[in-house]
Amino acid sequence: MNKTVLITGASSGIGKATALYFAKNKWNVIATMRNPEKEKELNQYENVLVTELEVTDNDSIQKAIHHGIEQFGKIDAVINNAGYGQQGIFEAVTPEKIRAQFDVNVFGVMNVTRAILPHFRANNSGTVLNITSGAGRVTTPLLSVYSASKFAIEGFSESLAFELNSQNIKVKIVEPGYIATSFYERANQEFAFDPSLEDYKSFSEEMALFFKSFEGGSNLYSSDDVAHVIYTAVTDNTNQLRYIAGPDIEPLFEIRNSKPDQEYVNTLRHLFMPDGFKN
Repeated sequence: MNKTVLITGASSGIGKATALYFAKNKWNVIATMRNPEKEKELNQYENVLVTELEVTDNDSIQKAIHHGIEQFGKIDAVINNAGYGQQGIFEAVTPEKIRAQFDVNVFGVMNVTRAILPHFRANNSGTVLNITSGAGRVTTPLLSVYSASKFAIEGFSESLAFELNSQNIKVKIVEPGYIATSFYERANQEFAFDPSLEDYKSFSEEMALFFKSFEGGSNLYSSDDVAHVIYTAVTDNTNQLRYIAGPDIEPLFEIRNSKPDQEYVNTLRHLFMPDGFKN
């Protein structure tokens, strides 16, 4: 019998590419999203079930899981992909925006994971794969809230892996670098801006130009590239925890892993801070 994967945030970007990748590799796919009625491509596959799931709504999560099991008999893996990136100066990010960031990126992952674990324990098998980010291990300016949410999932996943190993359930983390998807379009649309914070004006402008320089780089991964990494992580039958998805972040992780802490911090300040703000 073909195996089955449930993917959150499958309407676009990495989530949709991953759903298509698994479907083409003969997996049954439960492709979940907030507005399934808008999906036109995934529902053309016989082995794909497109259904609603809102990660902040526990009833919605339970219904999607039940629907998937009813359709395919069993779920073998869950990919927690749904999320978004809140960018901007921390002082410009409202408390409501911060809560929304954690509701989706942290509590949403926990909600889906908690909901699937009884099924996995009953089967004495399963894989939980959480999509974090390069910004979940290496920080940059203007990503304080987003990085905080991804650092949280890194810690959650690492600890959870110990617990679930006792139940023959694997936990995996995939850490994408910069990927040109609608994820960044939404992040740009929701960029936190407060015109009263004049003190940050020149710094913000220089940082915007710096991040703009990343776009269109030759060493960036596509959504399909990340989907391949995710598929490998789910199917390699190892206990490997972390998988890097993007050569652009590999040098930063090397700095993080090889240097003493303050030397690492100083190196990143040199890399990311505009010249006029280095000290």
